[in-house]
Amino acid sequence: MLRIDIITIFPEMFSPVLNDSIMKRAQEKKKVVFKIHDLRDYTKDPHRKVDDRPFGGGPGMVMTPQPLVDAVKKIKGRRKARVIYMCPGGTTFVQKKAKELSLEKNIIIICGHYEGIDERVRDMVVDESISVGDYVLTGGEVPAMIVVDAVTRLIPGVLGKEASLEDESFEHNLLEYPQYTRPADFCGKKIPAVLLSGNHKAVKEWRMTQALARTQKFRPDLLKISSQ
Repeated sequence: MLRIDIITIFPEMFSPVLNDSIMKRAQEKKKVVFKIHDLRDYTKDPHRKVDDRPFGGGPGMVMTPQPLVDAVKKIKGRRKARVIYMCPGGTTFVQKKAKELSLEKNIIIICGHYEGIDERVRDMVVDESISVGDYVLTGGEVPAMIVVDAVTRLIPGVLGKEASLEDESFEHNLLEYPQYTRPADFCGKKIPAVLLSGNHKAVKEWRMTQALARTQKFRPDLLKISSQ
C-alpha cells in the first residue's frame, strides 16, 4: 500500500477530491492511504503563524522553516519517505515521474504558499521539487492533487483494466489515438470504417497511425524525445 502524506495550510481543500471517484475506490481497495496534515498544528508560534517577512526585503511572505521541518520529521518518523515540495520552479511533472512515484511506499508532499518556503527546508528535508507547469498558482494544493491523482491511478489494481493504461496519452511518448462509441453515425458523421471491420490487426495499425499523426500535429516535441 502506498501512503501519501500532504502538508498544507488548507486541509479542507482535499476532502472533495480524495473521497470521490478513483481516489475513493483506491482507498477502499487498500491500495493507497491519504493523510492530510494541517501545517499550523506543527508551529510553535502562539498565534499559529507559519510565515514571516523575507530577509533582504521584498514583497510577500515566506513560509518559515520550523513548522515545515518539524512536520516532515514527525510524519516521517523512522519510515523511509520521499519528500516532495510543490513549487513553480520544480522539475516539470510528466507521466514518467508519475510511474516512478507510484512504485514508492511512502510520499510526503509539501504544499508551498506565498513567496515559497525558507530555503533551509529544502536543504534539510526535501528530496525533490515538482512543478505541474510553467505558471504560478495561489498555492501547492491543486498541484498536489494533480500529482496524487496521476500517481494513484497507476498503482496496480486501482483501475479495472490495467491494459488500458498502455494505450493512454504519453505512453511511449505518443498521444492517444481518437476514440469513438455508439452511435456509429451521429448527425451524419460516421466513425472510421476500420473500427467496424472486426480486423484487430487493421484496427491496431490504424490506431498507431492516428497516434503518430496526432502527436506530430499537437505535440511534436514528444517525438523528438523518442528519437533521443
